[in-house]
Amino acid sequence: MTVSYDTPVVLDRRVGPYGEVVLRLHGELLQIIANGCFLMDTSDGRSERRLMDAAREALAARAQPDVLIGGLGVGFSLTHAAADPRWGAITVVERERAIIDWHLDGPLAALSAQAVADPRTKIVETDLIAHVNETSATYDALCLDIDNGPDWTVTEGNDDLYSPIGLTSCARVLKPGGVLAIWSAQPSPDFEETLRNAGFKQVRTEEIPVARGVPDVVHIAVRPG
Repeated sequence: MTVSYDTPVVLDRRVGPYGEVVLRLHGELLQIIANGCFLMDTSDGRSERRLMDAAREALAARAQPDVLIGGLGVGFSLTHAAADPRWGAITVVERERAIIDWHLDGPLAALSAQAVADPRTKIVETDLIAHVNETSATYDALCLDIDNGPDWTVTEGNDDLYSPIGLTSCARVLKPGGVLAIWSAQPSPDFEETLRNAGFKQVRTEEIPVARGVPDVVHIAVRPG
């Protein structure tokens, strides 16, 4: 295939319960587009890796903590977690069947095959909000990379996750002293207050510089013991 660096090439396009999701190749980058809105690509991943590291550092005293990752995306969070032997079970919740397929036997498998095959890894096809409301499982860490963060959601309904009710559900699936780590495309001081009002402690925000524009951030909060 001859690839133009100016024109993205659509590799797959699916229409599912949540609308259209597209995987395309733009130069050397794989990009995921949801309902016409750019979500993510394979260009960097430093903030997604920091999401996992910040949660793990906050759990330093726990041996082999279990983690729930919300959102598979291009696989940065999963691959980084699976590369760290300090994590125990790694559960990934992804509601888009297309994205799961792209990792299992599609173009994204080149990035994530080893992590997907890791015996600690389990991928669950469901909506993250439904999972935290319905599961009986509990986790030491909940790392969320859903949509673009609390202040700008692309998919209808995702803003519920960052509401007081959604955060209460997140706290429910965390063990006492467990860590909630949330990726966002921009800082949100108001969200820090929302976390505190939902009962979380040790709330803080880390900024991760990006090539252009405002920094990505990781919000960190702890469920009281």
